[in-house]
Amino acid sequence: MFTGIIEDVGVVKGLRKSGAISILTIETGLDIKETKLGDSISVNGVCLTVVEIKGGSFSVEASPETISRSTLKDAMIHSRGNVERALGVGGRLGGHIVQGHVDGVGRVTKIKKDTDSLIIEITPPESAMRYVVDKGSVAVNGISLTVNSIAENSFTINIISHTVENTTLSAIRVGDEVNIEADIIGKYVEKYLSKGSLKSGGLTLEKLSEEGYI
Repeated sequence: MFTGIIEDVGVVKGLRKSGAISILTIETGLDIKETKLGDSISVNGVCLTVVEIKGGSFSVEASPETISRSTLKDAMIHSRGNVERALGVGGRLGGHIVQGHVDGVGRVTKIKKDTDSLIIEITPPESAMRYVVDKGSVAVNGISLTVNSIAENSFTINIISHTVENTTLSAIRVGDEVNIEADIIGKYVEKYLSKGSLKSGGLTLEKLSEEGYI
């Protein structure tokens, strides 16, 4: 699990194939001494498994499914990516619950500067847009953000300068594709309600757990 609070912007230093699997090598400024093989790490919002650690770089594997459902399909040498290590037990949940399971790729349709912040309009896939709510949470390239406003097929996010300067959003352009992960809570609620369980006593976290949704 991740929080959407980006720790570093890494740079792709290597790309290779091992059968159908893509292996990306990311150079990072993070101290990765405590990172172990098999650990989960998020790159641009995609949860990946560490398969090699060497100096200040780590390598991760991505399956064909992961590649096809995210912007990793366009990764190149020198591409930049938001990096976040998995949340440790007892760590602070500074953003929101982010799984690193990308729902789809959205497209940046407008960018507007507003004093010390940046307002970005994104058109996500319809399958993700259904879970986007005004003032709710959404992960864009792994960054935990608050939805500023919503329209029929798009939403906007208002990003403070600190977030812009410390993530890949510093280089965002109209037309760019971004990984979108909707808030997991909305998905659980939708599935729960689709079963008609609300009629049997109301929606509670206890009921969600009892019935296997969380």
